[in-house]
Amino acid sequence: MKVEQLYTSCLSQGAYYIESNGEAAVIDPLRDVSQYIDLANKSNSKIKYVFETHFHADFISGHLTLANLTGAKIVYGPNADPAFPSTIAKDNQTFKIGDVSLKAIHTPGHTLESTSYLLTDKSGKEHCIFTGDTLFLGDVGIPDVAQRYMGVSKEELAGTLYESVNTKIKPLPEDILVYPGHGAGSACGKNMMKETVDTLANQKTINYALNGSLSKEDFVKQLTDNLPEPPAYFPSNVKLNQQGYKDISQIIEQSKKPLNVSEFKSTLSSSEAIIVDVRHQDDFAKAHIPNSIFIGLDGGFAPWVGAVISDIFQPILLVVDESREEEAITRLSRVGFDNVIGYLDGGINSWQKEDNAVANIITISADDFHKKENLNKLNIYDVRRKTEYLSEHIINAENTPLNDIENHLSKFKTDQENYIHCAGGYRSMVANSILKSKGIHNLIDVKGGFSSIKNTDIPISEYLCPSTL
Repeated sequence: MKVEQLYTSCLSQGAYYIESNGEAAVIDPLRDVSQYIDLANKSNSKIKYVFETHFHADFISGHLTLANLTGAKIVYGPNADPAFPSTIAKDNQTFKIGDVSLKAIHTPGHTLESTSYLLTDKSGKEHCIFTGDTLFLGDVGIPDVAQRYMGVSKEELAGTLYESVNTKIKPLPEDILVYPGHGAGSACGKNMMKETVDTLANQKTINYALNGSLSKEDFVKQLTDNLPEPPAYFPSNVKLNQQGYKDISQIIEQSKKPLNVSEFKSTLSSSEAIIVDVRHQDDFAKAHIPNSIFIGLDGGFAPWVGAVISDIFQPILLVVDESREEEAITRLSRVGFDNVIGYLDGGINSWQKEDNAVANIITISADDFHKKENLNKLNIYDVRRKTEYLSEHIINAENTPLNDIENHLSKFKTDQENYIHCAGGYRSMVANSILKSKGIHNLIDVKGGFSSIKNTDIPISEYLCPSTL
């Protein structure tokens, strides 16, 4: 028996490959499925099933592509209603994979169709459970926005989730492993651990959903209080996962279109496209096409695309380093952004060679920032999450979280300098690009963000929020 977790850090997402005696199954695959096929080919195994824990909101699953390429059957849990051929498992239905078996355990709450899968080995021992977005390490999945749009309240979902976790998962053997659908950084939960696998015994000790520290009423309140609004693209992704989508090979073929400078300009003027610059933040700061939005590939790319660009059908023109065009298109498609209409051939260098205007972002080191006179009177903006800001921040900094920055535009000064920082420099550059596109140009980025600022003597606030936030 082989169980392999394939974790994608950009999405904080775990897919799983299970293999036994010439047969294999994949749980919650990404849209680009070659890695699963390669694993099966290495051992001459046949992918028999693709198991889906629910209709995902934060990424496009590879279930349809994988089924088309391998002949595998797609399996969902009870209450699922996909618009394509699939097996809808009954609660506790068992599926054989070689010498092992997977039992579908209906665990609604995150969504109404949410299902966990319990793996039993050749000897009949229960080995691990794949919990999808029902149970995370240290947390549970928040009530899914798509369900709320269907008229099911977040309180109803949270109550159902409490029952699922405590009556379906908690009674299982304590020595089994828990493999969740996501880890820290995902928008599908509030307080996930950075680890991506744990024992049920440890989770029953540290996870508030399992350790008996909360009544059902208190659990519902804790889970639904201050529930953040999910990214706008989530419902669209659910729909694509439920109704179907183009194969990723088609998306790459139609999107990987090099445009010379003249063609790039013409396409930009004749469409409603936005320019997304995916280079490193330092390169963007030095020179970029005016009004382009920075979302670098070498960071939390896909989630920030979804947070910054609300419409998955938005036409996109790319500025990208040479040889990374397909990577950018693939990673956009993972979260349903399939409408890349081309990329600038030769990148920013080709743009500059023809004497086209470029913009830049002024940057300053944390040490030089510290040397500024009257530091306490500067306009300082912290674009980290509210919980990060509450944990510790520059005393006179104002919190304008990146995911909500368009609701804070009036706070930025048009006649004074604005000093922008995040934790390490990635999010602040995204924020700077958005602000410049909105006509706010007197921006200064504090390079290295709060991580570098903490190494200076700049006054920092006391710790204000509990570690559970």
